[in-house]
Amino acid sequence: MLDQIIDTGKKSTRDGFGAGLHELGKKNPNVVALCADLVGSLKMQPFIDEFPDRFFQVGIAEANMMGIAAGLATGGKIPFTGTFANFSTGRVYDQIRQSIAYSHKNVKICASHAGVTLGEDGATHQILEDVGMMRMLPGFTVINPCDYNQTKAATIAIADHHGPVYLRFGRPSWPNFTPADQKFEIGKALTLAEGTDVSVFATGHMVWKAVEAARELAKEGISVELINIHTIKPFDEEAVLKSVRKTGCAVTAEEHQMNGGLGDSVAQLLGRKLPVPMDYVAVNDSFGESGKPVDLMKKYGLDTSDIVEKVRNVIKRK
Repeated sequence: MLDQIIDTGKKSTRDGFGAGLHELGKKNPNVVALCADLVGSLKMQPFIDEFPDRFFQVGIAEANMMGIAAGLATGGKIPFTGTFANFSTGRVYDQIRQSIAYSHKNVKICASHAGVTLGEDGATHQILEDVGMMRMLPGFTVINPCDYNQTKAATIAIADHHGPVYLRFGRPSWPNFTPADQKFEIGKALTLAEGTDVSVFATGHMVWKAVEAARELAKEGISVELINIHTIKPFDEEAVLKSVRKTGCAVTAEEHQMNGGLGDSVAQLLGRKLPVPMDYVAVNDSFGESGKPVDLMKKYGLDTSDIVEKVRNVIKRK
């Protein structure tokens, strides 16, 4: 199965969001878009060009954007907000909690430039705790797709889901390897490769790194079951438990703090229902810094080699 995973050409996940939003605009007249002065970065211009009356530029006023989105949702619209992940969560957490989550408003918070792959903009913009913040909000759906095609499909799918959604994606060009015609199912994990020695659960940009790691490990005779957890919440507990019952150990991989993200979701589940050796590939209680995305991933323990090392170690603990 690993041989069938092919990079068809690098594209950014934020471009997938822009393409999905534009397609949605044609399908659903209730879809509206809001942006906090980052139209170019969020790739929203095609939607604006075709549907100017359904776009609201709020400027650098993210808290106000969330309030407006909540009001539009109350009026029956399906608002998609767009700004950087740091400004989509940390800057406006109170507004999200009080105006959107508490009353279960049908708002889609679409967050670009997440994680250290934001690169040169540095630690103040490279939020690594956003998944944890959003998954703790009652009733929130949290989605972190892995490539252009999956981000486009996820953007389209969340319009049909009633309730608040946090959709996380990134800045850099990245391998595009999932099917262009895929149907995105919220809360349904995807098995990319079946294996018997270890379960690797990856999300976002780290799915491709996990593919690379699984190929390296296969050369050593280690059979990796690789699962793409694109939806952090609701969490596909059944898929995780089924895999770990077979392999007996697990490694998680995410471009996020070790605390609060995918790894904690898996650990909490296994701690309750199936205790086995597991380990995390994630940022270990640290802010990022300015640098090239690939260099930062290596420095902060998010590289292919880090997954390989954690897999070797966790298998020894079985």
